[in-house]
Order: sequence, then C-alpha cells, then structure tokens
Amino acid sequence: MPMPPHACDILVVGLGPAGSSAARGAALAGTRVVAIDRRKEIGVPVQCAEFVPLPMGKYTLDSDVFRQRVVGMSTVLPSGERVASDFPGIMIDRAKFDQSLARKAREAGATELLGTSLVALDAAAGVATLQRQGAEHRVRYRVLVAADGPHSRVGQLLGLPPLETVDTRQYTVPLLEPHPYTDVWLSPDYPGGYAWLFPKAGVANLGLGIDTRYAPDLKAPLDALHAQLVAEGLVGEGILARTGGAIPVGGLRERLVVGSALFAGDAAGLTHPITGAGIAAAVISGEAAGHAIAALLAGHAGALAQYEEDMRDQFETTIRRAVERRQWMLARHEQPDARADALHKRGWIAFREYFEADEPELATV
Repeated sequence: MPMPPHACDILVVGLGPAGSSAARGAALAGTRVVAIDRRKEIGVPVQCAEFVPLPMGKYTLDSDVFRQRVVGMSTVLPSGERVASDFPGIMIDRAKFDQSLARKAREAGATELLGTSLVALDAAAGVATLQRQGAEHRVRYRVLVAADGPHSRVGQLLGLPPLETVDTRQYTVPLLEPHPYTDVWLSPDYPGGYAWLFPKAGVANLGLGIDTRYAPDLKAPLDALHAQLVAEGLVGEGILARTGGAIPVGGLRERLVVGSALFAGDAAGLTHPITGAGIAAAVISGEAAGHAIAALLAGHAGALAQYEEDMRDQFETTIRRAVERRQWMLARHEQPDARADALHKRGWIAFREYFEADEPELATV
C-alpha cells in the first residue's frame, strides 16, 4: 500500500461525493492531490437512502450505479391522505456511486489513501498528521478540503462549533411489487424528520429520521412502519441490511472557508435540512472546491472567497428557508394541532404551502 507523501498541494479529507469531486477537479488542473478516507473501502457502509435528482443522471451512467427510475413522490399526511407529486429521480447503488467518483479522481492523478485518519492539524503551518496502519505521518499541504461529513474531524481540529444533526435508521427490505414512487410519511411521531420508502429494483430502503431530543427511540417507529407495509403486501418481513447515520440540519457553516481550508458537502452543512438530500450539493460543491483551489494555485488570490460566495449564492436561500420551516414545525410538535395535515403541508417541500409566507397567527409560537 502506498505511504503518504511528505508534501502535496491539496489534501482532501473524506472520499465521499464531495471529496472525490474536489480531488478530481484539482488533479485535472495538474495539482498534486492527496485524498484520504478513514474507511478501508469507499462508500461502505452505505448511510444513505440512495436517491438522486434527474440532473445527476450523468453521474449514474456506470451500469453498476444505476438501479431504477423514480417517476414521482407520494406523500402520506397524518390523516392518511396520500398526495402524489412530480419529483422524478434515480435510485442508485450509493457505494458504487462513491467508488465511481473516486476512480475518476485516481484516473485524473489524485493519490488515494484508504484506512487513513486525520489525527492532528497545524493549520498555521499547513501540516496534517495522518494515522495509517498504526503509524503517524506528517504531510505538508497548501490547501485542505474538508469533505468528511457532518461530524467533520477537520472542523473539530479547527475548533469550529459542531453542526446540528438528526439521526437516521434504515432497513433494506424485499420489495414485493414494482414501485416507481418514493414514499414519504409525515407525522409528529417523527419530530424533526420523516419516514420513507425508496424503491431500488427488487428491494427498498425503508427508514426514518428523528430529532432525538424529542423522540429518542428510532427502532420502535421504524419497526411499526415495517409491519404496516408487510401487512399491506408491499414489502417482505425480512430485513436484508441495517444502517443509519447523522444528517446535518442546521444550515450552512458560519464560514465555508477557514484560512486555507474549504468545507464541502455535508461537512459544509449543504444538506437540505427538511429532505436530507445532500448528494447533488456534495458533488456540486466538491467540483467547485477543486476548481477554486486550482485557480488559487494558478495565481488567482480571490478564488477561495469566490468559492464561498458562489456556494452561498446557490444554496443559502433554499437552506435557510428549510431551517426556518424545520424550527417552525418543531416549535409546534406538542401543540394540539400537531397532527393537522395543514400544519405538515407547511413543513414539506411537496406542497405549495411550504413556499408561502406564514400566516400572521401562525408566525409566532
């Protein structure tokens, strides 16, 4: 296995969609890129519902990435009413997706080091201490890309405040009949989140996200939903796989560029706080980070500031609205109308009410 070099132009921490996209973009520009990931196998374990919007289709062309088309979304309100919406997309094999992006980064010239953790950081000197196979190695870098998820180790070592997150739990279950929709359940039983069934050819990802400050048990409500869908004949009783993870829901970091470190993807807080969607934003921000760093090293002094400005222009308005809607919903979690369909329509992107201004009587808690 290759040993870490003593120096590089760009050190990328995390080889998910953001990190691999940044590594590829920078390597294509001729910079020396080292990309590390603490996992020994990229994309494993999968901690994702595995849905991407149609514009991401060009990244799913590999035959082992694409799983099935989705024609729309079906939202189930607390009353049981089911509402269909036009949200087409693609279900992917997330592990294969991540591996495909990482392979393209390697082909562009990036050095990839798996089973390697960031353990210390001297940001002023531009020196990172990596741990690999029980030994520590110091690597000097010029720019660092933090693409290491919502619990970013880079963020911790820089002394930045942690991102607010919700917890998720997901089962992979047999799908007993073709299902071209993503299903979403809204309920005060899932405070700060929702439940989902995302079809993936002959199986489905069945999961939920919950703010555990309000409801600490994820297993019981997920098991109840599983039993309900088994009784309806949609899915089988068996559980083929289990996974879970954290999703950032508090919005963008206060700063996406800290000194010579750029934050991208989940580590930047670019995940949508209502839906949890983050793959597209990860790829977009990773590509932008790679291009910005290449421009900086080519002599464009304002390139990193331009990266921050571009990401905020593209994502901040949408994410801020989602943060506000999520907080608005949580403030009403235990109120008498917590199960009212009208309330949940204001908190979910499939309904026009989500995009309307709050009525004066609903604007305060």
